Amino acid sequence: MNLKFFKLLNVLLIFVLFFPFHYGYDVFPNSLSAIFFPVNESIWEHMKLIFTTFMIYGILEYIIYNKYKVKVNNFLFGTLLSTLSCIIIFLAIFLPIYYKIGENLYITLSILFVSIIFAQIISYIIIKKDNIKFLNIISFIIIIICYVVFGYFNYYPIKNDFFYDPIEEKYGINTYVL
Repeated sequence: MNLKFFKLLNVLLIFVLFFPFHYGYDVFPNSLSAIFFPVNESIWEHMKLIFTTFMIYGILEYIIYNKYKVKVNNFLFGTLLSTLSCIIIFLAIFLPIYYKIGENLYITLSILFVSIIFAQIISYIIIKKDNIKFLNIISFIIIIICYVVFGYFNYYPIKNDFFYDPIEEKYGINTYVL
């Protein structure tokens, strides 16, 4: 089995993981799970969902590559860049449609799937390049910073549409609109 096969498989497995991870906070409602899983239905919380799904799958992916002796370089950097790319691609396609026609689950899932495909292509390109050790160290620091930001905005969200949960009519984990 080669890297291309695994990247194709990754698209499907990452997409499938979104469904249980979407409800991670509902199943385990505590401060720690709130950092990793969406606490409401805002756009911001779904970006956290993308980030966490890619990061947790990245751990599984790394284990699989080691088991099957698949050579990869800059793995953490590739995972981080593909994750951020997925978020950017998703938002670039999703937001204009969302503000034009509103929420549509099938369109949203289709956009997500396409975003994952492009993200895996980016990851493939990066992990095939020559190894640059400091990229992985910097990536690890950026991942920690991202989760600190996610945790902060759970409790102190910015009051705009990006952080607003239209279903519960609240911002963040417990700030209801009055």
